[in-house]
Amino acid sequence: MLADVPAPLVGPDGILVEVAYSLISSGTELAGVRHSGKSVVQRVLEKPEQIEKVMNMLRQQGIKKTVARVREKLDEGTPTGYSCSGVVIQVGSRVRDFQRGDRVACAGAGVAQHAEIVLVPHNLAVQVPSGCSLRDASSVALGSIAMQGVRRADPGLGETVAVFGLGLLGQITTMLLKANGCRVAGVDIDPRRTALALRLGADLGLTAGFDSVQEALSEFTSGFGVDSTIITAASEGNELVQQAMEVTRKKGRVVVVGAVGLGLQRSPFYEKEIDFLISTSYGPGRYDPRYENQGLDYPYAYVRWTERRNMAEYLRLIAADRVKLDDVLEKEVDLSQAAYAYQMLDSGDPRPLGVVLCYDTDADNQQKKVSTSIRLKPFKPDSRIGVALIGAGGFARGVHIPNLRQLSSLYHLRAVVSGTPTNAASAARQFGADYATTDYVTVLADDTVDMVMICTRHNLHAAMAIEAARAGKAIFLEKPMALTLEELQELVPVLREANVPFMVGFNRRFAPAVQRAKEILSKRQGPMMLFYRVNAGPLPSDHWVQTEEGGGRIRGEACHMLDLILYLTGSQGPVDLSVSKIINKDEVKTPSDNVAVVMRFENGSIATLVYTSLGTMEYPKERVEIFTGGRVLVIDDFRSLEVEGSKEKGWQSSVQNKGLLEELEAFAREIKGEEVPAFTLDELKTVTELAIRIDQGE
Repeated sequence: MLADVPAPLVGPDGILVEVAYSLISSGTELAGVRHSGKSVVQRVLEKPEQIEKVMNMLRQQGIKKTVARVREKLDEGTPTGYSCSGVVIQVGSRVRDFQRGDRVACAGAGVAQHAEIVLVPHNLAVQVPSGCSLRDASSVALGSIAMQGVRRADPGLGETVAVFGLGLLGQITTMLLKANGCRVAGVDIDPRRTALALRLGADLGLTAGFDSVQEALSEFTSGFGVDSTIITAASEGNELVQQAMEVTRKKGRVVVVGAVGLGLQRSPFYEKEIDFLISTSYGPGRYDPRYENQGLDYPYAYVRWTERRNMAEYLRLIAADRVKLDDVLEKEVDLSQAAYAYQMLDSGDPRPLGVVLCYDTDADNQQKKVSTSIRLKPFKPDSRIGVALIGAGGFARGVHIPNLRQLSSLYHLRAVVSGTPTNAASAARQFGADYATTDYVTVLADDTVDMVMICTRHNLHAAMAIEAARAGKAIFLEKPMALTLEELQELVPVLREANVPFMVGFNRRFAPAVQRAKEILSKRQGPMMLFYRVNAGPLPSDHWVQTEEGGGRIRGEACHMLDLILYLTGSQGPVDLSVSKIINKDEVKTPSDNVAVVMRFENGSIATLVYTSLGTMEYPKERVEIFTGGRVLVIDDFRSLEVEGSKEKGWQSSVQNKGLLEELEAFAREIKGEEVPAFTLDELKTVTELAIRIDQGE
């Protein structure tokens, strides 16, 4: 399905490309299209690793909210495509080796999509040399995948190599091997494909099922077996790998490029002492966000062939006429006929090997293409608070937007802003916003936007809040308020001067269990002892929350708990602070994942916060125990409040309630001037400073 989305904004390290051609992958993409037609239950069951998450959601949010969230998640529009070519139309401020007008080829899922305009990080684009057409260059991702497979096989001049699977990837692999001086035997179940491989230079073409592959390859190699076998086919079974082992010589190499079963049998793998290798997509750098997104290259002397260098070399071989794609890229289809193109690949007779989508690159249309906003419906002014959501990630879409809809008598979703065009457009359409944009400055200049809800990555919070305050917008800022003291010191004076309604998403103080506990505690005479345990669960060290974008889990999440502690103790901040951390040498866990904090307050109360990733998520996440005046109050994962030693009634619910809806209700009343703010700016500043101090080990 074709959809209008806003154009992406160019960051300092990226280039904006007007796409001329994009290549449809008959393997990866078709599998995704077929998968999207399955029921919600089928799709969930096909991903067992997601079932535990769904079960946790069921326990916490109940059946209705869980089913709605899973359906929304599965139905979100996922862009397809990962190989394209075009012309650079904008260049980031730090980019030095591209300029406007350059012909480029781009690779990467979520980057080189089937779209008129794509934003590409520096390391996922290469110049297209003269002698290579943009049409042929659109195959750059498949070409670099094939090249990396050949590099993993490390074939020498004159070696014999078998290629199992002669689809688009296999045909390119065959040509690369011939360019390397190898003797190549191509194997496929489709005789049309084996015939094509022979025309492209293969020395032997075998049709599996009709030819005795093992006998033919034995004869082809004088009984020794091939030096290497490269598997470019896709199969759920283990047969291809086993057959590859059988046809490969002793001490030979088997390289898996396609998606196949890996149930290896000991024989003949063991007897022949075969090297079994996996080829990782485009080459070194793939799946490394520092390389792909941040533009950090690997040293040439130590990593000769990165994914970008593979891409460039593949295009050079096309320009040198060593790789010929006229017979491989069989169909060229206009973008408007994309559905027909997928239909041909799925059920055509015969099915084309490669289909290229062609785009209209008329200069008159370029201005429309680069628009960073799309209007979805006319705006009808009313008395409700106009909201612009900035950041359309999972939490915003799964929690905040549904809550805004539930409070539709108070709020109107005016716009959705996301740096990812498809996220902005799909969320705006899904939840009925008036427009979608990739440029948050657009909503700051919109007089019909009364409030911005900032749900971006943590490192952007303070800077965006400063701009929103200067624009006179009410601000709902997801936690944390800031990641550094410098950010905080810059933000607070701007908020004081602007005097706009401002709330940080410390929702737990609004939870019904907490509100009831606060009511009971208001009658206490003396100090309290409070124990807050957070079973946070493990989080990989390379998760964005653990990086500079997230600032770590203490600044990024434990600030929630610190706010609740100050709220329940009625304190402005601790007079004494003790921090102990587990310094774990295991790189999977960072020191800030496991910390114990003891705080003493001016009113005599003492609170202990234990935040740990060492437990299991099968155990409840949060528990607050309060001891005061002969009573014990226990808040269990925001499902219940138990009161012992008193006739005061607690609170209980069948589902978890962390106060996320209630905080938005309170903020609406504040914006409308119906009640005083739930937080003072000094309170929010104190919590943020405290989280930073604890993370620094003070």
